[in-house]
Amino acid sequence: MENHGLYLTPFQHKLLLKSLKADLRPEYRRRIEIMLLADAGQSQAQICEALGCAQETARFWIAMAQTDQAHNWDDRPMGRPKTVNEQYLARLKQLLSRSPREYGYPFQRWTAQWLSKHLVKELGMKVSACHINRLLKSMGLSTRPKDNTTEKATSSQQDSSITIGDLPSHALLVSCGNSV
Repeated sequence: MENHGLYLTPFQHKLLLKSLKADLRPEYRRRIEIMLLADAGQSQAQICEALGCAQETARFWIAMAQTDQAHNWDDRPMGRPKTVNEQYLARLKQLLSRSPREYGYPFQRWTAQWLSKHLVKELGMKVSACHINRLLKSMGLSTRPKDNTTEKATSSQQDSSITIGDLPSHALLVSCGNSV
């Protein structure tokens, strides 16, 4: 019978061990080692001493193991987020000028959320939907459709406008609810 650890399921344990064999950045390797050592019963102090890591780091990844989230060891990106560059802004503007359907999506209009997801696929840079909206606003753009209702109302009034002078006087009185 297999020996079970304190926090990890056999599947999670096996997954983490397999992941350790891959060519990983040292920070990712440390995350996995922290969870495996915690699962083996080592204390936070022992893990920090063995791996030379900060208590906050050990505490966080021990908690991930304890809360059944060990599989998320690579979900949190390392270091400072990448800054948006001119290429990103140009592509964002270009996407907004085209229909999402041209890229295989079933909807007609982009949302900030979908722009973000699409740009992750294309450029590998994750930017939140809120930040996408801020970028668009700074460029004078938006994912919202332009409100043409006031323009349409104005132009339709000009095209088919009727002035009171065109109506016979008895029609005016009847339309107001008065009878002659």
